[in-house]
Amino acid sequence: MDLWRPARPDLQHDLPGSPERDARLARPHPGSADLADRGLCPFDVAAGDARRQYRRHAVAASRAGAARGRHARRLATAAGHDRAGQLIRAWLAALIAVLLAGCTPAARSNDIVFVSDEQANVVHIVDGATGRIEGVLATGGRPRGMQLSPDRRTLYVAAGNANRIEAWDIATRRRTRLLNSGPDPERFVVSPDGRSLYIANENDSAVSFLDIASNRPIRAVRVGPEPEGMGVSPDGRLVVATSEASSTAHFIDAATGAVRATVMVGNRPRDVLFLDDGRRIWVSSEQRGTISVFDAATLRIVHVIDLVPAFPDVDQVQSVEMKATRDGRRVFVAMGRSNRVAEIDPATMQVVRAFPTGERTWGIGLSPDETRLYAASGLSGTLTIVDLARNRVARTVNLGGRPWTALAVAR
Repeated sequence: MDLWRPARPDLQHDLPGSPERDARLARPHPGSADLADRGLCPFDVAAGDARRQYRRHAVAASRAGAARGRHARRLATAAGHDRAGQLIRAWLAALIAVLLAGCTPAARSNDIVFVSDEQANVVHIVDGATGRIEGVLATGGRPRGMQLSPDRRTLYVAAGNANRIEAWDIATRRRTRLLNSGPDPERFVVSPDGRSLYIANENDSAVSFLDIASNRPIRAVRVGPEPEGMGVSPDGRLVVATSEASSTAHFIDAATGAVRATVMVGNRPRDVLFLDDGRRIWVSSEQRGTISVFDAATLRIVHVIDLVPAFPDVDQVQSVEMKATRDGRRVFVAMGRSNRVAEIDPATMQVVRAFPTGERTWGIGLSPDETRLYAASGLSGTLTIVDLARNRVARTVNLGGRPWTALAVAR
């Protein structure tokens, strides 16, 4: 950036940091891409160049004044340069302050985000801090739901059109196993002990219990039509499945497979979230835009959170995937075609704020340190990264395809 032009044009190409001078010294000139790769702020470099150019200009001006002859003329010139120098110094100080204010330290890279893409048949790998795309995992057809093993070393991906769940080693990014999920798996959960998968099979109107070690189904539990949402209690005793077509939530005993209760909820229930150490169960409704809150002891609805009044200007208020911080104080809800993620305070059951996202946000994830939220938007083909410390969108990553959900792991 040429923040100040020297008094002598012939010196312009001999300034420290200029491409011409660097070329004579066989030193590469730091372009913006190089600076970014080195973790430098271009404004810092520009400010340094400005200070060096000003000093060079002052020296050139002083020499020019000294060569003009008469003592009085030299004094007048010096006084003029002094006044001009004061103005220049003030102008440069203000400009440098503005430029440096625009420089923020690069976010520290401490996690990677897996984003399932049901159209491209891949799972994208994205740096959580910078949004840099690192690669893909080539999966079976239509990958959607994803989960981690309890030790967070294995990524499970439901490949619906391939009728399987794939196990991927996170460290090597290699597929290690193909699991027999039953037809068209979409959402599923891993038991807290890591031994079983509970899988929603839409085509069979059933929930499959799969033993991971033997890769054999333990049982299939009949539920309502088009099951999708799945949840398991922290103690592993209760499995919850939601059926879209019948707008019902089914509460299943994990040990026996017996259905303990079936309860009507809002239209097209999509996800299940356990809160308060498993004492509360939240079930989201896509079409109604509500969340039914259950008491886990009685399996009865004790409260309904209605998102619609909080968004009077939104034509289609929806609630889909939900995520909560480990302390249970912040709950985030993907709002589907509302193109937002809402934050709810579980203490008051009220919407606190909302973050804009891409189009049709089905799935969300949290960084392991819970400083960032990731929102996958299928119709815009984007991943929105939200800074939860500042409560603002940090960046949007263009992935293409149809991103379905996001899941982050520590590096």
